[in-house]
Amino acid sequence: MKKILILGAGRSAPFLISYLLKQAKENGWFVTVADRNVELAKKRIKEHPCGNAIRFDVNDSDMLSAQIKKAHIVVNFLAPQFQYLVALSCVRQGKHMISVSYQNENIRDLSNDAHRKGILILSEMGLDPGIDIMSASAILQRVNEQNGHVISFESYGGGLPAPDSLINPFKYLISWNPRNVVMAGELGAQYLEDHKIKIIPYHNLFRHSWPVEIEGLGLMEAYPNRDSLMYQQHGFEKSKTVIRGTLRYPGWSETWHQIMRLGLPNESLYIPDLKNHTYAGLTEMFLPLNISGGDLEQRTANFLNISRTGKIMENMRWLGLFSDEKINIEARTSAEVMTRLLTEKLKLTSKARDMVVLHHEIIAEFPENRQQKIVSTMIHYGKKRGFTSMAQSVGMPAGIATKLILNGELPLTGCQIPTHPAIFTPVLKELEKGGFKFNEKITDIEN
Repeated sequence: MKKILILGAGRSAPFLISYLLKQAKENGWFVTVADRNVELAKKRIKEHPCGNAIRFDVNDSDMLSAQIKKAHIVVNFLAPQFQYLVALSCVRQGKHMISVSYQNENIRDLSNDAHRKGILILSEMGLDPGIDIMSASAILQRVNEQNGHVISFESYGGGLPAPDSLINPFKYLISWNPRNVVMAGELGAQYLEDHKIKIIPYHNLFRHSWPVEIEGLGLMEAYPNRDSLMYQQHGFEKSKTVIRGTLRYPGWSETWHQIMRLGLPNESLYIPDLKNHTYAGLTEMFLPLNISGGDLEQRTANFLNISRTGKIMENMRWLGLFSDEKINIEARTSAEVMTRLLTEKLKLTSKARDMVVLHHEIIAEFPENRQQKIVSTMIHYGKKRGFTSMAQSVGMPAGIATKLILNGELPLTGCQIPTHPAIFTPVLKELEKGGFKFNEKITDIEN
């Protein structure tokens, strides 16, 4: 029996666990789900005869080593900061690993050792990163086969409420780690536009948004996502434009920019006795002493130089930033409080459903100066009272890759990301059967 170890049972893991358990009996698999919250892990297993749940602490090196030693393959759904720790242990013990986190330099440094052990350390096997780069790589392969090259690459993605589920003023629902929503863009971003590098520091990130038209959804809003320049090494070296952006419904950026200006998404400063303060008291802490204007709301509007009666203040009021309610949680930072607020106020209820959107706009150049514009879009919807689209789109690629490795159908070793045809070709094929289909439009560009 082949043993699969899944590390993490959080929001993104339910579909992965279900996908592997459904195929466990016929393939001779046994699935162990390890999480610090063993009750959550048990909930994911649902007493399946081919599954088990265990309490797990990734920082316990003996426990980590012991569990990996028992497994044939490890699927890591823990936070990105633990990826290297898990990968290092897998390499030492000669076990395959799949991760949904970005491959960083530390992981790449393990590649020679992984080759020698004959194992595959496969990163970026989720949605973004994952399906986005696989679908882009498939287009790039087709362009290259026609002796062409990509001269402009724009890629956008987002996990959002479906159009029939816009149930709050932010037009957003939490379907993944809420901390990542609060701290989005904390390191700023950079991209390439017409051969020029554009750098956007964090304090300007949400001012730097632009419209993107998505067929079937209409006009959406995009802001730059992390370091787009790293995508040049994935076959876009000749591109004069390389942009990766995050999609939101229009209006998100203007509100979040003001919340960021206040300073509330801060996880560096520890605030004493935070649980006994009110939400209004927390907001007050971020206002300078010399701001005048009367009550808290007016002084906040004056400080931000926005209208007290406008949409931004309305959103902040709805979120609870001026409430006299006590915080009453064991929080140390304002970012933790914001995470709690978003979790409660932007909750994905049983009456709503989420969706995932990926959208590529590519300009390719072919011999004789011929150019084409390729627009490729995937919109996938979650189910009310069922699996979210986010859980499906993150979990299914990792699940497919797990099956391919265990069945001996992925003949690669070392540290890889899914830009190799041996990975993206079979994974995209099964993803399409599972409803993750890209609709593509190709138009010739007149010179």
